[in-house]
Amino acid sequence: MALFQKDVNPIPAKPSKSASTSGYASSIQSPKTDPSKTAVSDSDENSSKSESRLTVGPNIKLRGVEIEDCDTLVVEGYVEASMDSRVIEIAESGVYKGTVEIDIAIVRGRFEGELTARERLVVDASGDVSGKIRYGRLAIEEGGRVHGDLDEINPQKPPQTSDTSKPKGEDGSKDKMPDLVA
Repeated sequence: MALFQKDVNPIPAKPSKSASTSGYASSIQSPKTDPSKTAVSDSDENSSKSESRLTVGPNIKLRGVEIEDCDTLVVEGYVEASMDSRVIEIAESGVYKGTVEIDIAIVRGRFEGELTARERLVVDASGDVSGKIRYGRLAIEEGGRVHGDLDEINPQKPPQTSDTSKPKGEDGSKDKMPDLVA
């Protein structure tokens, strides 16, 4: 039944003071173990081990650090740090101050500082990004705010056009005015 499927990210329970090792050993030798489920859980564990993820929960403050070897940083509290990684997600309650070089940044909360999103910067309606911002691609939901020094990384240059397609008067001279048709 769908209600009793194994949780993909189980949280290990704290052992009770009265728990004994004999109870643990008997659960390992249980004949009710389904080998197909064991194989699935092993692959799930391997895939979750391959990605390093750090979550700074609500009401947590992390200051004066350099975050390294973290694939995904989730900020629900307050972080003041520098980081070079793959993904940062700032929740609505989250605040990040510092320097970030990242592949993908998703901002629902507040970011202040230097942000380089090599691939993509996504700012949700509740997001507020300020400072020196560099991005590969940019998506801002209505209501989201981005302010400061904003620049695209490797901007796509529009195709060059010939001078004959340029409207009259574009060179700044006052005597050339575009023809108006009434």
